[in-house]
Amino acid sequence: MGRERRRSPRVNVNLPARWEGVLTLQDADVTNLSLHGCFVLSGGTVENKELVRVEIILPDNTEISAWGEVVDAANEIGFAVQFTSIPDDELDRLQQFIANLLAEGAGDA
Repeated sequence: MGRERRRSPRVNVNLPARWEGVLTLQDADVTNLSLHGCFVLSGGTVENKELVRVEIILPDNTEISAWGEVVDAANEIGFAVQFTSIPDDELDRLQQFIANLLAEGAGDA
């Protein structure tokens, strides 16, 4: 894995999601989340550096949609995404969601 590249707190979550790559649109779960990326638990195949769109469904049924680059792929298990583009209002909601989880003590990852 090499040196630590994480720039913000990560929280363990279990959120429904969808992701879209070059050849596929699939349901998934996001199991780890930060302001800068997430881990998508999903079958299917992606390549490192592939650009994907991830839609994360928060517990209040609002969605956060972000474009990101695959930075680590474990085919048929899932992949890590580093966000490259997320609308400001959705970034604000993501930040608030993570802050609330950290305040509740869920950010022990």
